[in-house]
Amino acid sequence: MSTTTPSTTPASGVAGKNTIAEGVVAKVAGIAAREVPGVHDLGTAAARAVGAIRTAINQQDRAQGVSVEVGETQAAADIIIVAEYPVDLQKVADDVRTAVTRAITQVVGLEVTEVNVTVSDVHIPSDDNAEAETESRVQ
Repeated sequence: MSTTTPSTTPASGVAGKNTIAEGVVAKVAGIAAREVPGVHDLGTAAARAVGAIRTAINQQDRAQGVSVEVGETQAAADIIIVAEYPVDLQKVADDVRTAVTRAITQVVGLEVTEVNVTVSDVHIPSDDNAEAETESRVQ
């Protein structure tokens, strides 16, 4: 689905329609959420696994972990995040909500009615080191 709004360019007086696809709104929300300090990644474990493959072939999905509903003048979003350890999970979720709301309002021009944030996992940096050690021992 996409949002289509009638528009008139003030300088020229030319009328027409602006159409913004749902995928664009989801991408804007995903970019905003990833920029929040304390957010490691977006999406569930399965989505992140697929995302890792997409990133490896240089086709990163910026809307991974984001679901949006777009109307004519309003939008709602559901965001699934993986937080860095140790962070204040409530603060990170609130910061994601604020960033996504601001981005959709400013970039897309829609009123945001709701942003639901789900923390699906916590990333522990020491887990990365353990994985690297395991990988380096295998030849």
